[in-house]
Amino acid sequence: MTKPAPRTLTVIRKAQITPNMLRITLGGDGMAGFPDDQGSAYVKLILPQSGDAAATDRPVLRTYTVRHHRPGEIDIDFVLHGDGGPASRWAGACAPGDTLAVGGPGPKKLVDNRADWFLIVGDMTALPAISVNIEQLPPNAKGHAVIEILAESDIQKIAAPQDFHIHWKLNPHPGINSDVLIDHVKTLPWPDGRPSVWVACEFSSMRKLRDHLCNDRALDRDNLYISSYWKLGSNEEKHKVEKRADAERAA
Repeated sequence: MTKPAPRTLTVIRKAQITPNMLRITLGGDGMAGFPDDQGSAYVKLILPQSGDAAATDRPVLRTYTVRHHRPGEIDIDFVLHGDGGPASRWAGACAPGDTLAVGGPGPKKLVDNRADWFLIVGDMTALPAISVNIEQLPPNAKGHAVIEILAESDIQKIAAPQDFHIHWKLNPHPGINSDVLIDHVKTLPWPDGRPSVWVACEFSSMRKLRDHLCNDRALDRDNLYISSYWKLGSNEEKHKVEKRADAERAA
């Protein structure tokens, strides 16, 4: 099947959600024909290498999750850390009225709401997808989310079922300290019944969580979605190669 051509979207507004998270709302005429209900789907942002909205450098692609989807517009949340890459630089520099080419959307990755309980784990790069996952859980859902954040001020309000518990874990050095998520996950109970487990984070953290879940917990792969969203010291192009090689070794 031929992929649809990228659409040109316009920056509608910017909002600082937390000190380290910036939300860009994209919309305009380019949203015509965009499928309905695409919260948690991914899109490809086609960015100039410099991150400058006016630059003419050869563009690069960066993958981001749709945090919210309303008629005619989508929200994309950007983690702001250090100098960042082309995506966070573009997000910091853009202004309402600027345009950006966007590919997708790609498939949504959600927990299986038929499961008996849920475990959702990730860092700030996965927070938009985590938030959509939690907000779409059935009202009687039980389980836990473990979310790594850069600072306590990065805690966000997420509407969760009464018996679903969110654990915010502080890590000002993501990737360097790759034990924050796994250390807390190991303390959580493992109830009877069929779980649906969703994990997305930095590469080294992902590998430790995968080893624990698949080996220590003997979790059936059919009940697990796990992905590394980034790797310390690698750009997205290099990370994709390393991610593919790791998946082949783990198969």
